[in-house]
Amino acid sequence: MAAPLQFALVGCGLIGRKRAASMAPGQLRYACDLDAARAAKLAKSHPGCTALSDYKSALADSTVPAVIVSTQNGSLAPIALDAVRAGKHVLVEKPGALNAAQLRAVQAAAAKTGGKVRLGYNHRFHPALQKARKLADSGGLGPLMFLRGRYGHGGRKGYDREWRADPKLSGGGELIDQGVHLIDLAGWFLGDFTKREGHAATYFWDMKVDDNAFLSLRTAGGQTAWLHVSCTEWKNLFSLELYGREGKVAIEGLGGSYGPERCTYYKMLPQLGPPETTVWDFPAGDGSWALELAAFTEDIRTDRAPSPGLREGIRTLEIVEHIYRSSGYPVVDVPLPP
Repeated sequence: MAAPLQFALVGCGLIGRKRAASMAPGQLRYACDLDAARAAKLAKSHPGCTALSDYKSALADSTVPAVIVSTQNGSLAPIALDAVRAGKHVLVEKPGALNAAQLRAVQAAAAKTGGKVRLGYNHRFHPALQKARKLADSGGLGPLMFLRGRYGHGGRKGYDREWRADPKLSGGGELIDQGVHLIDLAGWFLGDFTKREGHAATYFWDMKVDDNAFLSLRTAGGQTAWLHVSCTEWKNLFSLELYGREGKVAIEGLGGSYGPERCTYYKMLPQLGPPETTVWDFPAGDGSWALELAAFTEDIRTDRAPSPGLREGIRTLEIVEHIYRSSGYPVVDVPLPP
């Protein structure tokens, strides 16, 4: 049996700790963070792991083939680019970059080195969304017509003074934060969007970035995704509804503060009227991080193109940029080093 793949993790904050917790013993070789104490604390709980404050030392180790990047948005693409140029495969946290141009630079480098790059859209791996995907793929909904998605949280005291409120660090507000998850999921079910309408706005928080965004996205065949993301959602909320010609599926909750995760399938009957309803509850917790890591490992092992990969990540950020420009928000233009 082959030894488990080893990883270098760059960024040991909340998401980095979740990434590390999804690994098998011995998989985490390096824990890298500018905060040396935070890197050391994470490394201590993973035998055989070395803490580093300079991630480039980890990139120099040829025995470690893969890197996970889980930093603030402004550092995602520069570190991913360095990792790809060093010959590594990369799992980079969503949104992957401050703008689509940065991801295109990573894409060009990966084309030269053969590095696999997966975008960390872990919501695809939540059990209710996996169930919805199986229902859609099996024909249980019939041809999909449209979907409706809502996602939001209520922030916290001082939220508008955190790094997410600084466009140079975040690339934008709620749209590039939680909104990219909804855009990614919409594309996963419906495909590419050729018409993109909507606007972003700042209603409540004292910051230069958006706190709400409203989108209407349409495919070439007319399928529509109607999305709203908000950080003035005072009770945390996740809701995604898929409508087909023969049924509907509704996903509610993500666990924790978002409420219990549930998938409800409404099967349309020949005589119409009340549908046949089936409900699945998923109380066991969030296994999405481990499933996503397993998918990334399989990308590398089988030479499979990651999905979502750079193509999907670029597509999502192009939509974000279109909405920001049409709403009067600047798109942060920070080119990566050649």
